[in-house]
Amino acid sequence: MQAVILAAGESSRFWPLNKGHKSQIKLLGKPLIYWTIRGLAENGVKDLAIIISPNSTLRDELNSISNDLGVNLSYFVQEKPLGTGNAISMVKDFIKEPFWVLWPYEFYLIKDIISNRAKITLFAAPTNNPEDYGILKMEQGRVVEICENPLPGKAPSNLRTLGIYFLNPDFFSYYEKLKKHHPEDFIDAINLLIKDKDVGVVTLEKEPPTLKYPWNVLGILKLIFESGDFKPTISSSAKIGENTVISGSVYIGNNCQIGPSNILRGPLILEDNVKTGAFFEIKNSIVQEGTHFHSGYVGDSVIGKNCRFGAGFITANRRLDRGNIKAVVRGKKIDTGLTYFGIAVGDNSKFGIHAGTMPGKLIGSNSVIGPGSLVSENIEDNTSFFTEFKAIKKKLSA
Repeated sequence: MQAVILAAGESSRFWPLNKGHKSQIKLLGKPLIYWTIRGLAENGVKDLAIIISPNSTLRDELNSISNDLGVNLSYFVQEKPLGTGNAISMVKDFIKEPFWVLWPYEFYLIKDIISNRAKITLFAAPTNNPEDYGILKMEQGRVVEICENPLPGKAPSNLRTLGIYFLNPDFFSYYEKLKKHHPEDFIDAINLLIKDKDVGVVTLEKEPPTLKYPWNVLGILKLIFESGDFKPTISSSAKIGENTVISGSVYIGNNCQIGPSNILRGPLILEDNVKTGAFFEIKNSIVQEGTHFHSGYVGDSVIGKNCRFGAGFITANRRLDRGNIKAVVRGKKIDTGLTYFGIAVGDNSKFGIHAGTMPGKLIGSNSVIGPGSLVSENIEDNTSFFTEFKAIKKKLSA
């Protein structure tokens, strides 16, 4: 078997964590895509095509860490973001046998999907948001069509495709039959295939997390430790201060320095060289390499590389009414589906003392948040944000 991993595109909805492709966010010391490659290799799929963007650094990153997996990685550059069909068509001459198509973050599903494949297989799960996905139309237990992004109330079922397919090389002949190509033409080709052949469907009981928005990483964080394939780990080079409490599933990377009287509540990932001061609490979060915290509280957040947080920094991670938290992405307000979500912060941003953030705010890379500032809106890349205030000084009467 072979596999095609789709790792091209700008990951624009993943801002502010999209300086590289979203599959490059570090989890447990490796980029997320590494775990998908490892999962395929452990299940006998070692001949892999990876679709990347022209400016991608994935090739260099993976070549330095994937030799131990015994896999053959072939890279194909999609020059323009012309959709999944265009990306897969690039590997026509590479594919010689039945092959998988999947996204680079689906490592936690690999055992199940490989053991449940048929000759041609689609993988699906129930969803509460059918208008956001390709939805299966079923007749007598057989899939007859995939309806892409149906209008509200018009979905033929609640089963969405997971973007995982097991196909034969003759798929490319169906793609070539299309009279018109566009960004969604992969589904058009699959629909031609469905009309001509018996296509199996494997339906999961629960909808797994996707990786469209930055807060989706928190769902994957939870699955990492629940899967049983990854164990909580504290690096031997990490230093833990006295009176610090660590509870739940926690990963602490190389050369981390955790201050005294900290509270670390899992699931939690602190990548290499993260530092904290005294009296700091963090829970259910992912922190990338080199970020430093002083004191304060961070909850349900995703923090980029080399950020700095001054003393007394606080994330608000719940609404007062305990309702779902909404975030603004590309100018549109999105319901995260979460009642706990703090912030997502890009690389190299800095926060002054006693700064704070409201729930669901996205803060770009290379930004500066001034002392005492309360962030109640998204902050773009390369932006300074200071709350204006006027000090009043009066001489007291004797």
